[in-house]
Amino acid sequence: MIPEIIAPEKDLSVSSPTASRSATETVNGSHKFVIEGYSLAKGMGVGKHVASDAFTVGGFQWAIYFYPDGKNPEENSAYVSVFIALASEGADVRALFELTLVDQSGREKHKVHSHFDRSLESGPYALKYRGSMWGYKRFFRRAALETSDYLKDDCLKINCTVGVVVSVMDCPRLHSIHVPDSDMGMHFGALLENQEGSDIVFDVAGVKFHAHKLVLAARSPVFRTSFYDGVNSEQNEIAITDLEPKVFKAMLHFIYMDSLVEDEVLVASGSPLISLSDTVAAKLLAAADKYGLERLRMMCESYLCKNISVNTVANILALADQYHAMKLKAACLKFAAENLSAVMRSTGFEYLKEHCPSLQSELLKAVAGCEEEYSSAGKSRSVWGQLSDGGDSSGRRV
Repeated sequence: MIPEIIAPEKDLSVSSPTASRSATETVNGSHKFVIEGYSLAKGMGVGKHVASDAFTVGGFQWAIYFYPDGKNPEENSAYVSVFIALASEGADVRALFELTLVDQSGREKHKVHSHFDRSLESGPYALKYRGSMWGYKRFFRRAALETSDYLKDDCLKINCTVGVVVSVMDCPRLHSIHVPDSDMGMHFGALLENQEGSDIVFDVAGVKFHAHKLVLAARSPVFRTSFYDGVNSEQNEIAITDLEPKVFKAMLHFIYMDSLVEDEVLVASGSPLISLSDTVAAKLLAAADKYGLERLRMMCESYLCKNISVNTVANILALADQYHAMKLKAACLKFAAENLSAVMRSTGFEYLKEHCPSLQSELLKAVAGCEEEYSSAGKSRSVWGQLSDGGDSSGRRV
């Protein structure tokens, strides 16, 4: 008998199809550049510019260059020029741009040059290296600009939008579960507000704050030593004599919620005549230094760094040096060196000479470093040159 051979059954099942998607899109960001004192900038010379602060879009830094006397000699200073420059290292950065000269009459008749929302014959503009620029040599005829509604109170406003071209690969999955942001800070904040389970009271100029030793000790090495190894280990109430209630409250807000208080609180000083060193932000920096709150120190440094200007840099530099804010100090020294002439004429510099003489030598080193940077980059205008030509009294450089 011949055995029957049974063929194996075929697997007729079909695997589920997969899919992916490649999308080319732009990462967009905007920057508003205000040019005050246009009449003073006029006459600085063909090819010389006023630069905005650097801003980041798509992982690259950018800056706006405004040439009040035009970029090239052949224009005979008849036009102002405006360009957007790549201010960080990059190769073949492809981007779309939009420049808007703001109509300050309120009639919204802005002058707009835009790559967006129109077909481009050659595609996005490609920038090959740091310093590459896109813009207009003949942005606006100077005589017409000076009698237009774009110039008001000797001030121009330029809005810039950059769209960096990126390619993304989208591989969707069949199922996904969204995880909400952490709400730990909210719960700890409620613990502070409700005073539930509090075991320590702080008396700050007559204002009582109820808190939790364990939370404070976990966040601050100073509190940890005080509560478990120091003289305050058995105390249930401690008097704080070197902080104001609003500053202590802001510090507790950080300890429990890991965030800064609102900007309105940080700038509060009680009087418009009070200096920057008397704001809550400055006093919070001092509290962070005293209680070893490193993250709070960095937050205060970042906040104060945004307020650096010719008139405030000396004050902020003194604060940074006193409370060991090293990154803020370095930023102040660099800004002061790059704007040396204007800073030396400020009232804050007189305070610096009188009360912080040791910082003068550090400023000289920063000036020397900037001088070397200018020389190595082949720039025509050195830092020391500011002292001979009057300097840039208006602000920052890229």
